[in-house]
Amino acid sequence: MATTLYKEVNYTLKGLAEDIDLGEIALPELQRPFVWSKAKVRDLFDSMYRGFPVGFLLFWATSAVQEKTRQIGAGKKKKHPRLLVVDGQQRLTSLFAVVKGYEVINEEGLSERIQIAFCPSKEKFEVLDAAVKKDPEYIHDISELWSVQTGKSRYVKDFLEKLRLTREVSEKEEDKIADAIDKLYNLENFPFYALELFSSVDEEQVAEVFVRINSKGQPLNQADFILTIMSVFWEQGRKDLEKFCLQTRTPSDGAISAYNQIVRPGPDDLLRVIIGYGFNRGRLKYGYSILRGKDLDTGEISSERRDQQFSKLKKAQDDVLNLTDWHEFLKVPLTAGFLSENMISSQVGLLFSYSLYLVGLKDFNIDRATLRLAVAKWLFMGAITSRYTGSPESVIERDLVEFRNCKSSKSLLDYLDKVISSELTEDFWNISLVNELATSSAQSPSLYAYHAALCLLNAKALFSNLYLRDLFGPQQRGPRSNLERHHLFPKNYLKSIGVSGVRETNQIANYAWLEWSDNSTISDRSPSDYFNEITKRISASDKLKMNYWHALPANWYELDYSEFLVERRKLIAKVIRDGFGKISDE
Repeated sequence: MATTLYKEVNYTLKGLAEDIDLGEIALPELQRPFVWSKAKVRDLFDSMYRGFPVGFLLFWATSAVQEKTRQIGAGKKKKHPRLLVVDGQQRLTSLFAVVKGYEVINEEGLSERIQIAFCPSKEKFEVLDAAVKKDPEYIHDISELWSVQTGKSRYVKDFLEKLRLTREVSEKEEDKIADAIDKLYNLENFPFYALELFSSVDEEQVAEVFVRINSKGQPLNQADFILTIMSVFWEQGRKDLEKFCLQTRTPSDGAISAYNQIVRPGPDDLLRVIIGYGFNRGRLKYGYSILRGKDLDTGEISSERRDQQFSKLKKAQDDVLNLTDWHEFLKVPLTAGFLSENMISSQVGLLFSYSLYLVGLKDFNIDRATLRLAVAKWLFMGAITSRYTGSPESVIERDLVEFRNCKSSKSLLDYLDKVISSELTEDFWNISLVNELATSSAQSPSLYAYHAALCLLNAKALFSNLYLRDLFGPQQRGPRSNLERHHLFPKNYLKSIGVSGVRETNQIANYAWLEWSDNSTISDRSPSDYFNEITKRISASDKLKMNYWHALPANWYELDYSEFLVERRKLIAKVIRDGFGKISDE
């Protein structure tokens, strides 16, 4: 019989929470931030309440003070950890946060409370919200039940007294409510089955156990595997990567940082850039194998090869996280007309263009101005053709191979132009794109491309002197948005002429951007009623520009609705094409 690396141990919920509170149970660096939704925490308590099994836990015993740990929950701990969580982090963090009423650190690096409510009469759990908070039928925060100083019996009496102030409660119902609260309280004795890896198990073995366990059931993604192995062999690299990603989301108060309002990647997103740029691979599973020291041709694994690959990883990550290059790259989407994250249809495509930017800058020494325009055109092409949506890894891998096969800066630039021309043909502009616009999806790549084109063409909002470029960018929050999507043929008007259903009324070709005040003025009036009236304030030359930018067919307000949609799609496609041409003109 093989010798095991673990022993079996039994816990109760109360025992686990107390050990975490003291600091005896902590997280190793290979673990991820807390990412569970509050609804999932609610469901966990519901399962326990009904006596369902909620999975086993896996710990790693420590033989000495561990520096590579993360505590569970906020606040200072009294003891050094004796057990590190290998599997079960999300469950343990959820349980601890609710039982003890403590804050947890989420994936944004922020502290937050998880408040779960319970209705004893219905034996129902809910995430606390404004409606539940007003409902006297609920214990608004079950954390109170385990933290009260007066004891469980006093808590039940107080709850019933407050409930009687709002309605009558029968003796039978009192007993039912008391039993439900008693059952909830006794969850502190809920049993947990755990395996403890011996302290003799080293970090590399723990990382392998972690990956093997999480590759079954609800799997981690390939980026998680890479982050795990980085925790073992390059802990600082993982910390730097996570810090950079956090910075992209957090204003820096004037300090130089990665913060921006176009793309806010997670560590897995930037790993794709690093592996693509540094190892010429689009599939992250290859990146994981490479960093383990595996020869992809022979399958042989060696520690020497692993060390060599980590050296390449460090160099690639240094380039990817370079703040100067990062912010220079962020001029690329701006050049392509994509001014904020709300205009990006594919973050994968945007970040792949960062890989392309670094290849052109570092490997081909292309000057920044030339490179910016070339990558902006590639980004626009990739966005409008949905090149990197669906299953993008094979496309990324193929593109990377082609980029690296180019022998000079000229050959790379020529190759990019060749692919763009082969994708954006006359048939694409006049047929495919027009057909793509026949949708009601607010997330359509062709719609985002139209918005970008309007910015590139310096268009103004419909009936307005305000530039869309200013309004599409980051704005201050007010009672109403400065810019609103307006139905050119209002929904209630369409309903009056027999056109109904979201698929018909919310067509892309029925929308235009205008100021909210004009949107309110138009309301549900017919186009023939409002258009000539509202355009009296606009000069003839400005009206011509407005009709061009907003792709309005001649006398569009008098057209049959279906005919209007057909004609406007053609004009929108032309505006998108003109917008793309503007990048080339630069």
